[in-house]
Amino acid sequence: MFTASHLHAMFIHFPIALLIVGFLSEVISLFSKKEFFKRGGFYLLVLGTLGTIASYLSGNAAGEGIEEGPLGKVMGLHEQAATITLWLTIITAIVYVTIFIFQYKQSWVKIVSIILFAAVIGSIARTGYLGGQLVYKHGAGVQLALPDFSNTDMGSEEK
Repeated sequence: MFTASHLHAMFIHFPIALLIVGFLSEVISLFSKKEFFKRGGFYLLVLGTLGTIASYLSGNAAGEGIEEGPLGKVMGLHEQAATITLWLTIITAIVYVTIFIFQYKQSWVKIVSIILFAAVIGSIARTGYLGGQLVYKHGAGVQLALPDFSNTDMGSEEK
């Protein structure tokens, strides 16, 4: 059965990958001037934003009750970073959609949009780092399934 922790673990990798590749596509489009990279970056940003929303919602469900426990401080930092990432990603997507719809061509608009996208990538990196600390350092969401050796004779060798 899937729990919120399982869903969160499955969802988080999509916005990470989509947004990083989208940002790289945007950077490549600055130098190559190919429409493929510009459109690719735009669509990956939009898809990554949807993935960020799903990750945020599943993360909130997965983190229920942890705020009061011994992991409260670390969980609070991760949740704060995730909230910043969520809103920064949504704002960046809105900026890109506005540029796309109104066909802004000014160079300052492109610079601002790339800076926003870079901030999204930095925010994702921080959120991911804090989430990794929760799982790999503190064991949050980890369910240990140790084998049951109670019915076997551990001291005897197989014949």
